[in-house]
Parts: sequence; structure tokens; C-alpha cells
Amino acid sequence: MLDPFVPESNIVEIPAAGPLPAGGTADIGWTLDWNSDEARHRECLCLPRLDPERDVWPAGNGSGLIGSSPGEACEWSAAPLVPAADPARVVELSPAAFNRRLRRHRVVEPRAGRFYPRGFIAGHAGIEKGDRALFRVGALEEARLLADLNHPLAGRELRLTGRVVGVHPEGREGAAVDVTGRLTERGPGMQARWRGVPTDFWSGGACEREGPEDDATFYARPRMVHHLDATARAGVAALYAALVPPGARVLDLMASWASHLDRVAEPEAVIGLGMNREELAANPALSQALVQDLNACPRLPFPADSLDVVVCTASVEYLTRPGAVFASVREVLRPGGVFVVTFSDRCFPTRAIAVWERLFDFERMGLVLDRFLEAGFVDLATFSLRGLPRPADDPYAGRLDHADPVFAVWGTSPHAGTLNR
Repeated sequence: MLDPFVPESNIVEIPAAGPLPAGGTADIGWTLDWNSDEARHRECLCLPRLDPERDVWPAGNGSGLIGSSPGEACEWSAAPLVPAADPARVVELSPAAFNRRLRRHRVVEPRAGRFYPRGFIAGHAGIEKGDRALFRVGALEEARLLADLNHPLAGRELRLTGRVVGVHPEGREGAAVDVTGRLTERGPGMQARWRGVPTDFWSGGACEREGPEDDATFYARPRMVHHLDATARAGVAALYAALVPPGARVLDLMASWASHLDRVAEPEAVIGLGMNREELAANPALSQALVQDLNACPRLPFPADSLDVVVCTASVEYLTRPGAVFASVREVLRPGGVFVVTFSDRCFPTRAIAVWERLFDFERMGLVLDRFLEAGFVDLATFSLRGLPRPADDPYAGRLDHADPVFAVWGTSPHAGTLNR
């Protein structure tokens, strides 16, 4: 799986510098690997200016990094990153214990498998009002709600690698950084199902949308702008380069004027299917362009077993019939073909389906993973990339410290494994 912190990824620029001196700080690119029953997972997080001697590190301290040069990696596999799973922290409550009216302007219904701030069950299980730590609704029945207070990674085998991607000879002021907490808070693990049971993503008008405007009208005006910053786009391009083999027939699903396939080696063809003909005509990667509204007609206009790879970039949240689209993608892929879905943490809110706006980022990977599972894809994987510095020339560089995060889910059409991944 892609490691964004190695030089050959061309995502992170690793400057030439000497070893990390005592008293200095280091930018560390972390990769956390783990498996669930459904998929393989890799979480990548860049933490800048870490102090090996002052910060709170996995396994006690980071002094072993002193003397490391940019590009060098250190394994932390034996470090306990989250508390062990505790059955006593799965608490049985009445469904009435969930405060559906905690939010001022809307009623929030609990859904099995979903995550909520613990304040929703304040007054129970020792939880106080205003607690923003997350818990999971494990099971939800007429007479009981199981609240799982364990960390979503509890009970998983975790493999952690830290790679030096920058060295600063000077120290850092301010409070100590809890490195372990930063690696595991509010995200990793949330994309996996609870005890293998499908999460309730799709009830309660999940695929409804806020905006009344139809898709043909909304997308009639071309938008020749990037929806991700340059660093995030480089991450998407590197991931596609790692997953798309040379000579592939590729479909860019829900395409626009940029396909992020510029690092893919000699594709046989790149077909773009989108909503705006002018945007598609401006896309230099495309050898063929088709206009189709997938919400009106989710069946793809290609013969079965005719494509090697399908990619979908920053658009899956706009599908109102995602199950039908994923099933059609599987049909047109050759056995062993790969479907890759990437997205970030921003969207057109009036176009996104309602459930998308209600989910945490890592839950959104779980939602997309659910569609892969229901469509019958195999060899599933998820990937996240967060914490990279925002490009200095980005319009939001003065307001946002970090580049747009990248989240990805992919799977293989079953029956064969002919493509390299």
C-alpha cells in the first residue's frame, strides 16, 4: 500500500539535512496499519516539530530518534496505542437514555454502528454533560441500546512506523504533544463495522438532499476550479499511480476538467463520464468523454468486463443511488479490475446526500466501504492521509495550517487477481 512519506511518492518534499540533534525537533510521518474483518487499513498522519525528549511518545519516549536523518524510519509496533478492549465498557441502556434533542435545531436519532459524542448519553455510565469524546451505538433494539465506550481500535493488532521527513535544530515552545493521542483520536477504527454487523447508514432519508435544484441545472455551468489543494491532489495522483497498472483501460467516473491520472503509466485509454461537456472537453487526460447523470440513470454505458480500473474523485457523496452505481461499476470491470474512490472533508453541501453531512470523516470511509461490500467487491482497503502542510501559495494558506485530507477506499472485482496492487 502507498507510503506517502517515502521520497519516491512525490507527495512530501524531504529536504536534505543532517541528523536530528539533541534539543532539536523533527517532522514525523506516521503510518498506522491494521486489519478489520472487512478490509486492510492504513492511516497516514504528519505531525510537525515533535520533540523527542519532551513530547508524549508511544512506548514512553522518542529519544531513539535523536541522530536520525530525514528519510529514516523507526518501527513502533510493540507500543500500546489504545487501551485494551474491555467488555465492561459496552453498556446496556434504554434507548430513551439517548438525548435525541441535544442539538438545538434538529432531532438526532441513534443508528446502530454509528458514532456520537458521549454527551448524548450524559447522566448514564458515569458520563457528564458536555462530554465530547465519542462512543458507538453498538446494537439498537426496541428495548435496549448498547453503548460501546471502547476505542474503535481496541482489540486490533496495530503496526506503527514513524519516518523523519524534516529536521529542525532548534527546540519548540509550548505544551508537550501527546503523540499517541494525536495518532488515534476521533478517526482511525471508525470505518470498520461493529462486530461485523453492517452499520445503519441508509435509513431515515439518508440519500435525500438539501438543495431543490436538479443536477442538470446545477452542473450546467462549468467550474474550472480545483476542489482540492495541490498537496491533496498529489496524494490522490500518487495513490492512483500505485493502483492503476500500465496499459489499463480507465474510467474516470463523475469526471471534470482534471483526472489526477498524470502519474499513471501509459494507460490504453482514459474515458471520462461526467455532467458538464465543457469541463470534459478541457480535460487533457481523456481519450473519450461521455455526459450522463448517474442519479437519473445509474447504469454505466459500457459492456460487461470491458474496463480495468474505475476511479471516482471527490464526488461519491453526490450519488443518490450509490448502490446501483457500485453494482454497475462491478459489472463493467474485468475480473481483477479495481474501483478506487477518493474524497476529502469538503463538498457542495446542497448536492451531498444527507447522511454524508451527519458523519465523521472516518465514518464516511465506512459508508463507502459498505457500498463496496454490498456490491460484492473483494480485497478491500481504506487509506487516509492527514496533517501535511498546506501549500504556501494556496489561497487558504494563511487561514488553514494543513492540506486537505485525503480518504480512499478501493476494492477488486472478484474471480481473479490479475492486476498488481
